[in-house]
Amino acid sequence: DWAKMLLRMYNRYAERKGFKVTQLDFQPGDEAGIKSVTIQIEGLYAYGLLKGEVGVHRLIRISPFDSSGRRHTSFASVDVYPDMDDDIEIEVKDEDLRIDTFRSSGPGGQSVNKTSSAVRITHIPTGIVAQCQNEKSQHRNKATALRLIKARLYEVELKKIEESRRQDYESKEAIAWGSQIRTYTLQPYRLVKDHRSNSEVGNVEAFLDGDLDEMIRNHLLYIHAHG
Repeated sequence: DWAKMLLRMYNRYAERKGFKVTQLDFQPGDEAGIKSVTIQIEGLYAYGLLKGEVGVHRLIRISPFDSSGRRHTSFASVDVYPDMDDDIEIEVKDEDLRIDTFRSSGPGGQSVNKTSSAVRITHIPTGIVAQCQNEKSQHRNKATALRLIKARLYEVELKKIEESRRQDYESKEAIAWGSQIRTYTLQPYRLVKDHRSNSEVGNVEAFLDGDLDEMIRNHLLYIHAHG
């Protein structure tokens, strides 16, 4: 239920900002509510504005599911990652490459084997090797091998990013009291407080309806002031 409220809050914020929202994954809870959900938010400065939402969010309220009317505390964890551009360019320095040419050993007849048209490229810093010999032209084989090198380097970088994310996730504090970045109190008073910048908002209804601009601005100013 708390995760559903946060999902609506971010959807409403994106709507206010004119951002495009796409739901990529949804895992329902074992009994009710949401176990996890992944959305993609696209828009100008979307990541820069929302990256400060990473962390544990705490809700304090009288639970609608408790017939005794007692206060309950709920926790939900939020992660924010930038989207990777499919057209990302991988820079490869010439001095990091060793290029060897050799005669093709594959099919193609004598016209292929008369010259050293096959190309093997080694990326010296990583030891990644790619070769191509399916073209008669050494230039085209070199271009293909270089594309393979770049693709493999890109894959290596993606794995580094995933490992960094995994370590960040494992080092994240437990989703429990004392680790939250923000508390949303509905009873006995109404207040949203960010525990990093000490920013407070009294209009909880508007905040949960996506009016996050003031809180996000205060957090960005806090980050700028404190490095």
